[in-house]
Amino acid sequence: MNFKRLIEIDFTLFFSSLILTFFGILMIYSSGINSAGVLVSNEYIKQVVFAVIGLVFIGLLVIFDYRRLYDYAEYFYAFFLLLVLYTVFFGKLVNGARAWIGFGNFGIQPSEFLKIATIILLAKYLENSQRSEEPLRRFIIASLIVLLPMLFILLQPDLGTALVFIPILLVTCFVAGITKRYIVYTILLIGFTGFFTILPLWQVHILKGAMPFLKIFQNIKIVIVLELSMILITGIAWYGFKRYRKNYFYWIVYVLSILILSLFASMAAHKVLKDYQIMRLIVFLDPYIDPKGSGWNIIQSVTAIGSGGFLGKGFLQGTQSHYRFLPQQSTDFIFSIFSEEMGFLGGLLLFSLFLLILLRLLNIMKTTSDPFGAYIAAGFSSMLAFHFMINVGMTMGIMPITGIPLIFLSYGGSSLLSTLLGIGISLSIYVRRFEH
Repeated sequence: MNFKRLIEIDFTLFFSSLILTFFGILMIYSSGINSAGVLVSNEYIKQVVFAVIGLVFIGLLVIFDYRRLYDYAEYFYAFFLLLVLYTVFFGKLVNGARAWIGFGNFGIQPSEFLKIATIILLAKYLENSQRSEEPLRRFIIASLIVLLPMLFILLQPDLGTALVFIPILLVTCFVAGITKRYIVYTILLIGFTGFFTILPLWQVHILKGAMPFLKIFQNIKIVIVLELSMILITGIAWYGFKRYRKNYFYWIVYVLSILILSLFASMAAHKVLKDYQIMRLIVFLDPYIDPKGSGWNIIQSVTAIGSGGFLGKGFLQGTQSHYRFLPQQSTDFIFSIFSEEMGFLGGLLLFSLFLLILLRLLNIMKTTSDPFGAYIAAGFSSMLAFHFMINVGMTMGIMPITGIPLIFLSYGGSSLLSTLLGIGISLSIYVRRFEH
């Protein structure tokens, strides 16, 4: 064991993570105070325990070479995949999802660790295949590595956590040199699937019937006819491309296949998702269409953020949280508490710390001589960025409500521990960045 590695770490990355974790513990403590000033929750104690465990793991990961993970990537992936599948049937039910395995007063959420395991396996595969396989095959297999965890997590069901795997796939594949048109194809497919999924409720509640022609997408018979027609045209175009090698045939197939698959996926989504779940994805456009239902969370969150002003009300002085106006205030809406108590300046500091972490991770990705390490840093940085963008955007009313926590700050031992594991692996890559 080489303990000298501990003084070679990226201290900017380490201390930025430590400060954010400390802020998280303070805000979780604040969220447990009621209007009478009485502490009614011990969540902050659990968060401290997981933070200490995470710091120990960071030290161990820095000392031990991260490249040892390469040989065990498949085993970590399979282990946490099986744990997630176990939770689907036997997990503890919390907020409508069976995503936890309970151990007395403590519990773990295997899907959080599956994100790290998936990043490691994806990095290993993309490094192994960069010279031996053609781009489309690489992208398909990489997509399958990510798709399997997503499907298992959706069975819990946990849409927010499942969505995190998408930027992990796209960013890591981009860094690994996958052909850009495949990445753009996936982005468009996801975008159109989301659009067709929310279209019926969007038409009713947001557009209020302003575009009658959109109703054709609500008629299942018309949609099936459209699907069959596009499949026929796609087949003809594919034959034309194979026979005449004209690029316009290829792009016809490219565009129509996106529409075919997205329509099919949206129909499947309507079978799985309830209307209230879809409403959460559109209510941010106008929370007052359902102010006492799906829009309540956003309205109260924006009120809390706005009431903080420039300097904030001060630690433990927030009213929205202490009077319990904020829902899930120690988890999904922890940023609202932080902004109310620390104000605009506190929010600016928070943004700066996250930006520092992302910049240091990008630096690790660019400077390491090991593609495996670079791909891990890319996947982990995309995970952090997505969590931050969606959660903060959600609390400010500019992103859909998806139940994605704010990494480092939100209460959740599994989320914090898996994040600190990712930081530990990143620091291990940093201290060995010039080694082959």
